[in-house]
Amino acid sequence: MQSSGQSYGQKLPDQVERIAALFDAHLETISDVRELFRDRAALEREYAAKLQLLTKKALEKKTRLEASLVLGEHPTKAWDASSLMQNSLNAAYTELIDSLVTTAQDHVSIADNLTSQVVDVLKGVEKKNEEAKKKEMQFFQKLLSDRDRVYADRLKSKQKYDEDCNEVESYRQKQSRAHDDKHADRAAKQAEQQRSDMLNSKNVYLISIAVANNAKAQFYNASLPELEDQFQLLQRRLAERFTKILQHSQALQLGHLDSLKNRVNRVEAALERVDAAKDQDLFIDHNLRPFTAPNDWVFEPCSGHYDTSEMSVEPTAKIFLQNKLSRSRAKLEELVPLINTKRREQDLLSAQVAAYKADHTLSNIDEVSDNLLEAQHQLTLYTTSEKILQAEIETIVVAIGDDEGARQPHSFKSSSFSIPTHCEYCKTSIWGLGKQGKTCKLCGISVHSKCELKVPADCQNAGSVRPQSSLIRKGTSASSTSSRVSVGKPPSASSFVQSTAEESSEESYPIARVLFDFAPTSEFELGVSEDDIVHVMEPDDGSGWVKVVDKRGRNGLVPASYLEHDVAVSQAAATLGGSGQYVRAIYPYEAQGQDELGLIEGQTIELTSGPSGGQHYGDGWWEGFDSTGRKGIFPSNYVEMV
Repeated sequence: MQSSGQSYGQKLPDQVERIAALFDAHLETISDVRELFRDRAALEREYAAKLQLLTKKALEKKTRLEASLVLGEHPTKAWDASSLMQNSLNAAYTELIDSLVTTAQDHVSIADNLTSQVVDVLKGVEKKNEEAKKKEMQFFQKLLSDRDRVYADRLKSKQKYDEDCNEVESYRQKQSRAHDDKHADRAAKQAEQQRSDMLNSKNVYLISIAVANNAKAQFYNASLPELEDQFQLLQRRLAERFTKILQHSQALQLGHLDSLKNRVNRVEAALERVDAAKDQDLFIDHNLRPFTAPNDWVFEPCSGHYDTSEMSVEPTAKIFLQNKLSRSRAKLEELVPLINTKRREQDLLSAQVAAYKADHTLSNIDEVSDNLLEAQHQLTLYTTSEKILQAEIETIVVAIGDDEGARQPHSFKSSSFSIPTHCEYCKTSIWGLGKQGKTCKLCGISVHSKCELKVPADCQNAGSVRPQSSLIRKGTSASSTSSRVSVGKPPSASSFVQSTAEESSEESYPIARVLFDFAPTSEFELGVSEDDIVHVMEPDDGSGWVKVVDKRGRNGLVPASYLEHDVAVSQAAATLGGSGQYVRAIYPYEAQGQDELGLIEGQTIELTSGPSGGQHYGDGWWEGFDSTGRKGIFPSNYVEMV
């Protein structure tokens, strides 16, 4: 069969659903033909009269499905009956039915042969390709989810930036009115800290814009066309396999009756003319649609705060950028060897597929093809992560140039603190058994999770060699595995790139219950009611006051004696994060990244609340809490509402 070289990915941008529908039409055609031969085998035993009835049913099915098989469900170009006959597979199918109409006699032997050598084989091909199509669509949904998660990070960064800008203005106003207030010193300190946080939020927002633009370009220019080409390859192989099975069915009939030989030869000749690539070109010609890629995002200043699109390189902001640059480069160094290994694995599997296609006796081509597709999926995810990291690095380098600081990064690890410990950066207390802060393994300093990237990279015990991370070891393992041409589970982009939302959500605060009602007497204080659940942002510094945040996000000072600490985390989580809506898992699901939840059939999940949580997280994905209180996302079609 000759190939025109046209590609779905190049000619039919952003039409995965339509291509999948065409693939479904092919599968449905195989199912119809399988039923045709199955019923025919039964009718062969009842002889010619019922054979005529069978061909009539087959013709009706073909007529109903013919347009979808050849041109798709919604062609953009006018067509008629002659257009349908240009499809070589459709023409061969028509010739097959015509031959059956003229066939009026057979024996049980031919019926048995058709059952074992045609019907059963078609069933296996249909099942195998159904599974392959399902995997492709799941991967498509994964690409959409990863893209939408990057988009959502940009929106969250914008929202965080706007909130911090508004907080800066609010603190400025409070500070101007707080000259004689008893909290004036605290207000001044908080105003400066808030400004620093605002600048960091701005930088994070600018980075998220660059990341989102690169993710968008990667999605529409690489990931989506590659997925469509994979669909095209599956469809072409399916059509070729389908054709060969039908050819074999005709060979059985040639050996059965010499009187049918001429008519069977006509069907075989029609099947020989089947050209899957030509049929795909016909589908492309009738489904061309205009497509324009979405525009790039640009910086949007906060409506309540004057600002420009320039990244802040003030001393504190530059330290944050230097640390983020170091982290991104380290991740990229770990990722590049995995990409190279996966490319070599893909090349090896491609060569094997080509060899097995030429000689089917070598091995099972289906298994090798599945491994190739899986390797391509992994490579796509790796390259997406690479693009994200490169965007971060390039954006930061443009801002800070060669000034990368001391280049002696700390080796922070998450820690819990049973007693208050001072943060090396902000000098306030770190407190709580949850993941409240981090401790450097080399020099021993402790900081809040939110302060990690604000600490200068001047660890005295860092030395000149950066410790090998777990991802490097993972890459080594992946290399050895690839050498055996075995494909593991692909990591998501979040395996290498931590989203802005994940970075900002690392910080959690101790939980406390309010014992008594408290009415504020200053704008720096927060009004609370008895039995309210709050998070302790800053413990009592000896003044008798504690800074807390309530479930509505308001923060302020309350008397320390009005609080009871160590409230159960599960109870607070239900109060502060849950929506009260529950879903039940109807299929098991294994998490593909740290941001996902694994599902067990029958498991109950509580959906999160908020405009971007729960059912609003992203296309095909929902967000919720499992029974342990862990938050993550999962496929929406794997659960049902309770």
